[in-house]
Amino acid sequence: MYIKEIKDMINLMNENNLTELEIEKEGVRIRLKKGQGGAYEKTVEAAGQQLYAPQEKPPNVKAEKRNVVEIKAPMVGTFYRAPSPETPPYINMGDLVGVGQVICIIEAMKLMNEIKSEVKGRVADIQVDNAEPVEFGQVLFVVEPA
Repeated sequence: MYIKEIKDMINLMNENNLTELEIEKEGVRIRLKKGQGGAYEKTVEAAGQQLYAPQEKPPNVKAEKRNVVEIKAPMVGTFYRAPSPETPPYINMGDLVGVGQVICIIEAMKLMNEIKSEVKGRVADIQVDNAEPVEFGQVLFVVEPA
């Protein structure tokens, strides 16, 4: 199951004011439960074995409510935070970014495409893990404008 599917489940919960949702698909069972303060508890099980159950904050579903800007993927491909595995990431949580600054790479059809920031501000959240596939329009970063 992909992270996008989990985010869609969280969106479904938020849209319908649900506090708990459990789905089983292809032998994998995911249980989402909204706790106090809006924190989500996610449990993933495969063939009866618990794989993952961290506490996490809800994703930035409605960026309009806060003063933030979402930087979205301009293409389909594989997301990379650094130019190579040996180098540090272009940006980290809390970093200041400027307009035109390279913030990540998306590999598409064996071509490495540098993605540049179109906003100046502080990185509030990184929504995608390194080397993860991304879809067109998927949120990559959340930035608080400066």
